Amino acid sequence: MITFIDSHAHLADPAFDADRDAVVGRARSAGALAVVCIGESIAAAERSATLVAQHPAFVYATAGVHPHDAASFDPQADLEAIKALVARGAVAIGECGLDYHYDNSPRALQRRAFASQLTLARELARPVVVHTRDAEDDTAAMIGEAGAAGVRGVLHCYTGSHHLAEVALDLGWYVSFSGIVTFKKWNDDDLIRLVPDDRVLVESDSPYLAPMPYRGKRNEPALVSFTVAHVAAARGVDPEALGVQTARNAARFFGLSMTSRSDS
Repeated sequence: MITFIDSHAHLADPAFDADRDAVVGRARSAGALAVVCIGESIAAAERSATLVAQHPAFVYATAGVHPHDAASFDPQADLEAIKALVARGAVAIGECGLDYHYDNSPRALQRRAFASQLTLARELARPVVVHTRDAEDDTAAMIGEAGAAGVRGVLHCYTGSHHLAEVALDLGWYVSFSGIVTFKKWNDDDLIRLVPDDRVLVESDSPYLAPMPYRGKRNEPALVSFTVAHVAAARGVDPEALGVQTARNAARFFGLSMTSRSDS
């Protein structure tokens, strides 16, 4: 069995309302040591916090505002809500960042929301979970400034350039890979090999991006083992060893109480 931590799952999404407990059970059975439940909005973060209470020491929550929703970001109310969720145990800020592919929110407002959350991450000494798509120059500039101020982060579900990955890695940040790396169109295993052993994470990004051979179906944390297998093959290492390594990395990055189990 491949041991892993799903470092990014939207487990609070309505797609799981009918069978969420079964999804958690399948994740455990598949080798998951923990699932980080992403709060990509204040409402999702509240639901994520509830799941933490239902599945202690297995589900962990984050809190933030996604760039798609930056137009409605309230710098005062939303930051206070995120602070309150961190006080309740949220382990990271985000998912936040920049998305110039869809441009669901004006770019200037995306930058404002992202900058505010990077500042909050520094103030609260919490890592940040970053979404970036077609916004490499601004992402590099903003994480560079934040990283210089001591903010730690991860580029989640990463498929971008080697340059931006190197910017993040030079800051001591992490890079996370999803089921996209198993798709037939994936052609950048060099990117997977670029990330140092102690900075690589894996994730489901469920309910999205189910890995092959489940592409097109609802994704769930149990399927991360397929992503681990591809990342391990690209790096020329044993999948079980890579799973343990990525679990150890995730526990370190998020400050999870999983270190002893992920070191076993």
